[in-house]
Amino acid sequence: QVQLVESGGGLVQAGGSLTLSCAASGIMFRIYTWGWYRQAPGQQRELVASITSGGSRTYADSVKGRFTISRDNAKNMVYLQMDSLKPEDTAIYYCNVVGYVRPWAQGTLVTVSL
Repeated sequence: QVQLVESGGGLVQAGGSLTLSCAASGIMFRIYTWGWYRQAPGQQRELVASITSGGSRTYADSVKGRFTISRDNAKNMVYLQMDSLKPEDTAIYYCNVVGYVRPWAQGTLVTVSL
């Protein structure tokens, strides 16, 4: 059974940085494309960054140049380094497979204040 655990969220001022972590278990981690998604209040969940099994990265326009996704196949971990945070980045952040989404975990809340 797949288990996903996100961590690293918190309250940060605009312009600050956070690093999110995602631990995955019960899945053949290394073969999948992994993504970080977010859902802001009253909005749909959106994919903001993804990384393929080969390490190719894709970003939503809204975070390009500010966020960096990475993975550690040996540890079954996915990371999201978030820099130059803006209030509009406030959301619950989730990790999951891209294209073959598994049950969502609780996510980690990121709040960016002015």
